[in-house]
Amino acid sequence: MEQSFYDQVFELVRLIPKGRVTSYGAIAKSLGAGGSARMVGYAMSNAGLAKPKIPAHRVVNSSGLLTGKFHFKPPGRMQELLEKEGVVVKGDKIQNFKKHFWNPLTEL
Repeated sequence: MEQSFYDQVFELVRLIPKGRVTSYGAIAKSLGAGGSARMVGYAMSNAGLAKPKIPAHRVVNSSGLLTGKFHFKPPGRMQELLEKEGVVVKGDKIQNFKKHFWNPLTEL
């Protein structure tokens, strides 16, 4: 049986190392669906239901903004999880984004 797009996204997100982040667009590109960053976002909004767990807090927008934080309960939880992994967040934006960025196309 072929994996759904959501399953492919979830599988890839599970590979993001602690203390690193990636973007919706980078995930889409690495899955051969370059223009589908929004679809990755839709998948991530359902990540809380997936088993095994998905480190959804490690997926941000291409500027390093925590655009998915409203899917966490409470919304500050996304920042809290990132900070536990050593990622500094100020004003909902990851500081030193390039240092923490994990590119699935080059780091898999």
